[in-house]
Amino acid sequence: MAANRRPTLADVAREVGVSAKTVSRVLNADGPASAQTREQVLAAVAKLGFQPNLMARNIRVGGPDTTIGLVIPDLGNPFFGAVARSIEDTVHDRSLTLLMGSSADDPDRERALTDKFLARRVSILMVVPSVGADHSHLKAHRTAGLPVVFIDRPGAALATDSVVSSHRTGAHEGVAHLIAHGHRRIGFIGDLPTKLYTRRERLAGYRTALQEADIPYDRSLVANAHDRQGAEAATSQLLGLADPPTALFAGNNIVALGMVTELARSRRKDVAVVAFDDVELGEALEPALTVVAQDPQEIGRTAATIALARLDGDRSRARTITVPTRLIVRGSGERPAAKLINVGGS
Repeated sequence: MAANRRPTLADVAREVGVSAKTVSRVLNADGPASAQTREQVLAAVAKLGFQPNLMARNIRVGGPDTTIGLVIPDLGNPFFGAVARSIEDTVHDRSLTLLMGSSADDPDRERALTDKFLARRVSILMVVPSVGADHSHLKAHRTAGLPVVFIDRPGAALATDSVVSSHRTGAHEGVAHLIAHGHRRIGFIGDLPTKLYTRRERLAGYRTALQEADIPYDRSLVANAHDRQGAEAATSQLLGLADPPTALFAGNNIVALGMVTELARSRRKDVAVVAFDDVELGEALEPALTVVAQDPQEIGRTAATIALARLDGDRSRARTITVPTRLIVRGSGERPAAKLINVGGS
């Protein structure tokens, strides 16, 4: 066997002196083989470092693979990393392996990834939908019994299970918290594209909180950013207004990082900040960052639990499960809109 190629079933058969079919029967436990032959085959497998092609076998016999396909927008976003880790922990006892790919929030790239996962006959498909994606191509697969779960955002043109955060309620709570500390000029920096489900829901929560406090919605206080640098520029833009905000609401964790970076650079310690999504080392900032925290562990656990139930035969109506957020008060969101100065105190 050449040293620069992977060992094959034929190599194992040649090493033992039996047919490839006999090796296959031993490895797949799907036919008779003597104890001695089995021992020899397993010894040869260990010696040569042979790895069975499970995907090829599953396609050949018409069965599903032992993997879960997960499509997320950004492999570098800690939120989606935490969701994936929770999914992996939940399915561990079922001997399922998690495979991930990044769509970069591109519907064409998302479709290509889902097609690749379907081609290898994954046992479960999980997707964080991209803006503009059409999921109607998954209908036949879902009808045939493939568990399909949307995470963080609902999909389009497909009735299937979804697990999302309470985006609108959480944003409302965060903005109301700023209003309670006297702020009426509150800037909002949301993600791009503007049609993104999570951005629309969080902006709706922002607007509802303003409306309930009789604060007019001011379009000039709303900006957009998709990365840290864009968030820094958006923060600078808002602070440069003739009537600038006294508080800022960050639409996600990436925006929050750019926001606090720009505030530190410009030495603006008078601006209150609340962020949607917790930020790593948020407690170490000065002041520590007040956040509307999602629960990525619960989102991942819930999505995996639903998918496993579907895998086990649950054929009940598709449902959307909303995982609550919670406001974590740390200091940055509690800065008052204006300090009361006692000029004639006793």
